[in-house]
Amino acid sequence: MLLLDTHTFVWLASDLSELSGKARKVIAEERDSLFISGITGLEIGLAAKRKRLVLPVDPDAFVQKAMLQHGIRQIAVSAEIGCQAALLPDIHNDPFDRIIIATAVRHGMQLISKDRTIPQYPDLEVIW
Repeated sequence: MLLLDTHTFVWLASDLSELSGKARKVIAEERDSLFISGITGLEIGLAAKRKRLVLPVDPDAFVQKAMLQHGIRQIAVSAEIGCQAALLPDIHNDPFDRIIIATAVRHGMQLISKDRTIPQYPDLEVIW
């Protein structure tokens, strides 16, 4: 099972050239087991609102269309994931990334992310 970091999800939906060759290969091989965290919607919505991300449609429509087009399922942010995110080592301060990391660890998933800080977490396999 593969968990896509927010930027990975956005690039998969809008600009494949931004993904590494390894990321594209693994995504193609695992098309039936692609997931995003529910927090990805919030992160995309806030980035669009703050004009850090320009989308062709509103954030909700973008997320829904990309999920449908690529067969991506979402994992809800549960209280357990929230607690696990809070208890992670203080390597990364971004709360969105902490939720995504905790989701991957809790579900035993590989995380596809370009973020160079994330691979420092124990018990997490990061692909890029």
